[in-house]
Amino acid sequence: MSNSPSSSSGPSSPGSRDHGASHALFPGTFDPVTLGHLDVLERALDLFGRVTVAVAQHHSKDQLFDLEQRQTMLLEATEGWAGVQVVTLSGLLVDGCRELGASVIVRGVRSASDLDYERQMALTNRAMAPDVETVFLLTAPEREHISSTLVRQIARMGGDVSGFVPAAVQSALASHPSIRETR
Repeated sequence: MSNSPSSSSGPSSPGSRDHGASHALFPGTFDPVTLGHLDVLERALDLFGRVTVAVAQHHSKDQLFDLEQRQTMLLEATEGWAGVQVVTLSGLLVDGCRELGASVIVRGVRSASDLDYERQMALTNRAMAPDVETVFLLTAPEREHISSTLVRQIARMGGDVSGFVPAAVQSALASHPSIRETR
């Protein structure tokens, strides 16, 4: 299975279109990265040409994988993708945009509840950094049901997650001590 999400109208290689100096930041916890995340990233690359994926530690989420493991999985999943950089981020997102020189925040939206939450965050970010724009990308219909939470639950119950995550994540889940303990 390819690490790249399938796309009938996307570029032959993610990020292959020329976009000048456009730079977007795609933040998230990515615990773990899913094919839904990669779908949004691929389309963001098509729009902006340069996308920095910012792997964040969320103060109210209990993460399965540590920050470095999540960064490594994203690096493996996007190996060979032109225009992608993967970094870790602590602190405010808008400060990360300033530090990295990104003028756009990309957020994936799967549902109305996602949009409600993301809208509030976008308005707050705009109040703190009016020069940074937020762009919402709808997850492809064949991927909109995928969430990291669902992937973790399926893996903990011994289910097959191969249709939801890249190969590197499948391996990491299979060897994770808390997943093996529950099987």
